[in-house]
Amino acid sequence: MNNKFHVQKMLLLLLLFIPLVGICQTKNVISYTRAFPKVDKLPEFERALAAHAQKYHTGDVRWRVFAIQSGQDFGGFHITEGPTSWDAEDARGDLGKEHTNDWNKNVAIYLTDRTSGGYSVYVDSLSTIALGDYSDKIQISHWYPKVGWNNKTASLIQGLKTSWKAEGSTVAVYTGNGSGPAQYLLVTRYKQGLKEKTNGYRKPFVDTYEALNGGGSYENYLSNLRMYVNEIWSEILFYRADLSSK
Repeated sequence: MNNKFHVQKMLLLLLLFIPLVGICQTKNVISYTRAFPKVDKLPEFERALAAHAQKYHTGDVRWRVFAIQSGQDFGGFHITEGPTSWDAEDARGDLGKEHTNDWNKNVAIYLTDRTSGGYSVYVDSLSTIALGDYSDKIQISHWYPKVGWNNKTASLIQGLKTSWKAEGSTVAVYTGNGSGPAQYLLVTRYKQGLKEKTNGYRKPFVDTYEALNGGGSYENYLSNLRMYVNEIWSEILFYRADLSSK
């Protein structure tokens, strides 16, 4: 009888533990680096970057590399790693001496001193497309909430989600994490290419928004945007499969 009770108790504890394991291992974390090659060394940099990605970056540390086509970082490369979990990031380390030496000796020699990097976390509740449902052409809009207005900014994005779904826009939303000023990253994935930006491809967004939320609602949204958000800027990026992990 005692043994049966012991087994039941262990099974109950195991069932209680499983959800915690799932939470700890959620793979929704992306790390990113922005690299800026020397103008006269671009071919050499691309060859070295591709070789490095394909040799050292697989599984949880796989790379997707984008060329930045517009905005303040035009000419740079946006390198994303993951998705992974925070637990896995704890154990990542520097991927070993051979990996680090390859980066320093074969890739970094072609870079300028300009660089940036950080972490972002995918937010399913604000997105209209799954984390891993990628596209080759994207637009990232960087939203920087005013201090103390993170939750209000999230509510604004939540309100946009309904309209995105109605018009068929595929937007993945991330939050910056431990990487400078608080921000939301709204990544529009153009599944049909940049022609989705053409006037007339979709109805004007304001019309879709007000059809769902009532007349004058879009102006109210803009008023709240001015109140809660400090700055917004955007950029277009193209995926470079030839430079990414295989």
